[in-house]
Amino acid sequence: MNNGSRVESLFASKGETVSFGERFQASEQFDKVFSEGMALVERSAAYLDGEGRRESKGLPSQITVLYATESMRLTTRLLELASWLLIRRALKEGEITREEAEAKRARVKLQTLGRPAHTKGFADLPQGLRDLIDASFMLHDRIVQLDRAMLPQQQTGTEAEAPVNPVASQLNTLERAFASGLRTASAR
Repeated sequence: MNNGSRVESLFASKGETVSFGERFQASEQFDKVFSEGMALVERSAAYLDGEGRRESKGLPSQITVLYATESMRLTTRLLELASWLLIRRALKEGEITREEAEAKRARVKLQTLGRPAHTKGFADLPQGLRDLIDASFMLHDRIVQLDRAMLPQQQTGTEAEAPVNPVASQLNTLERAFASGLRTASAR
């Protein structure tokens, strides 16, 4: 019997549900993600205030605008990720209650933003900024997965709504519009 089966049978025999989120949050793995996230925030701040500022001065004007935009997006993304990490650590350390953590978490927007790598001029940005952007998206993706796994049971049940697909939503709107237009034309 492998370790996974042993753990499953141990909890299945007790009739308990294992919460990945609670177990992960209490683990050394969470501490590692927390440390990596906060180190990325510090590294990004140091880069943007030092080497990045010097590198941006020599960029063409259209790339300077892109640099400012992407550095602002990077900063915003990292602030949201740091907020999530700090909330989870405060809960782990017993500094806040689960209810307080959920209320604070509701204000954190872990938005899935488009990746800028295919944006015109992205390749012309300094390598240091591009590396930080890539690292921030890797951390973002990890935290989004963890966040989903840590949602309270009532939010992760089968009745939870599927994420909205904006393209499918627009197609449905167009189909309804054409269908009502056809009905109106055939009624004439």
